[in-house]
Amino acid sequence: MQPKGEADMAQTNILLESGTNELEIVEFYLDEANPEDPEQPYKGYYGVNVAKVLEIIRLPTITELPEVNHPSVMGAFNQRSFVIPLVDLSIWLEKERADTESPKVIVTEFNNVTTAFMVSGVTRIHRISWEDVEPPNKYVASMSSNSITGVVKLEDRIVFLLDLEKIVADLNPQLGLRLDEAIDWSEGERYRALVADDSTLIREMLKDLMRKANFEVEAVDNGKEAWEKLMEIKSAAESQSKPLTDFLHVVVSDIEMPAMDGHNLTKRIKEDPVLGQLPVILFSSLITDKLRHKGDAVGADDQISKPEVTNLASRAKALVQEKLGA
Repeated sequence: MQPKGEADMAQTNILLESGTNELEIVEFYLDEANPEDPEQPYKGYYGVNVAKVLEIIRLPTITELPEVNHPSVMGAFNQRSFVIPLVDLSIWLEKERADTESPKVIVTEFNNVTTAFMVSGVTRIHRISWEDVEPPNKYVASMSSNSITGVVKLEDRIVFLLDLEKIVADLNPQLGLRLDEAIDWSEGERYRALVADDSTLIREMLKDLMRKANFEVEAVDNGKEAWEKLMEIKSAAESQSKPLTDFLHVVVSDIEMPAMDGHNLTKRIKEDPVLGQLPVILFSSLITDKLRHKGDAVGADDQISKPEVTNLASRAKALVQEKLGA
């Protein structure tokens, strides 16, 4: 695949469709040093959602940054009047990169933050189903600084989907989730929330922060697990002749998740005559003006960009109260 230069990577047809449980990934690779055969480096294949990629460029002139907090941060470069930090992905993943060719730079944007990642090369774009994406096992997760969110087999190779949010959040702790402590969250009723997010870090932080905001929280790893849990809750409510709101008040879901993504989960909930009454909030780094229509199309009650967790908690309460007529 040729570098896109100034071409916008996100202008693909899949961004016009909603609830298909599919995504497009940019596949790239890192050439890793092979001690047994220096002439034949090992290729590790990785992927990232097209929606997060602004462009792919050649390695620009880099300026060193003062007080860099991680050795993977090579410095920064100027791109159309923006200063963009550059991260050597090999160093972040603790791999020894082999200098086999001119490296490429993938420029990304999510959570209103622009970051560039240096890789060995880029292959192509693939359209895949989230059903084909498996969560990483503990070994894969531990060997990648917990920076892998999914594993998919493409043709004759395994491709690891990277958790870029975690990398950027680890490099910039101030960008993490924080609840506004000036608000008294203890007032009012205590509501029950189901949270779906494939990032262990985000999931645990959301559980903690939503509990501080006076929610009882159950968290699951992906949309498929959330759907199965919702089926259990629906069955329990029907068998006990109780209203659904005796068991659950709101669903908070990430968008990018193995097995079933947040858009498909929302679509299923809203098409169900019983579950459809539940407010669904999409909480994701993919909530942008360009992609908001996808959440609207599947019936999401609100869409909030990470890391605005205070806004998430406030909107969750407001939507629950609105549904309950409180």
